[in-house]
Amino acid sequence: MKKEIDQAAIEAHIRGILEALGDDPDREGLGETPARVARMYSEVFEGMRYTNKEIAEMFGKTFEAEWQGEDFVLVKDIEAFSYCEHHMALMYNMKISVAYIPDGKVLGLSKIARIADMACRRLQLQERIGADIAEIMELASGSGDVAVIIRANHSCMTARGIKKPSAETSTVTLRGRFRDDTALQNRLFMQLGS
Repeated sequence: MKKEIDQAAIEAHIRGILEALGDDPDREGLGETPARVARMYSEVFEGMRYTNKEIAEMFGKTFEAEWQGEDFVLVKDIEAFSYCEHHMALMYNMKISVAYIPDGKVLGLSKIARIADMACRRLQLQERIGADIAEIMELASGSGDVAVIIRANHSCMTARGIKKPSAETSTVTLRGRFRDDTALQNRLFMQLGS
C-alpha cells in the first residue's frame, strides 16, 4: 500500500533547521525554501512510498522470450542518484548496470531503468540499492539470475569528512547463475568493460 510523504511536517522541520543554523527562515531568499524542500523530498524520495514487491508490480510488464539458456540481457550505465541514509548526502555520478537471464519472459528495457531509478529514490546504502534492484528484478522478470553493478561518488566522502573528490565506490550484487558460474561472470564483466 502506497505511503504518503508528509510535506507539511517536512516544511516545519526544514524551517526549524534553518533557525537552528542561525538564519531567519522568513528572510528574502529563504521564505519559500521549506516548501521547495518538501516538494523536492516528495520527488527524490518517492521510492520510500513503495515496497520492492509494489515496484515489481508497477514495472513488471513482460513479453514472451523466444530463447532459453545462458543468453543474458544487459542494460548498462543507467544514470541515477540517491541519498545516503547516514548523512542524507548525495550519491552522484551513479552508473547502474543490470543484467538478467530471461526465464520464459523478458521485461521492457525501459522498465529496468525505472526499477533502478525507483530503488534509488529512498534513503539508501549503495549496497542495499544493488540488493533492492536484484530483488525487484527477480520479482518482475521471474528470473533468479540477476546481476547489478553500481559505481558512484558519495558526497559524504567527497565534500565533507575525508574530502577525497576522486573516490568512487563500486558494488557488485550477483544472484543465481551470475553468482555461481565463473564463465558467465567473465562474459558479463567483459561486456561491462571491467
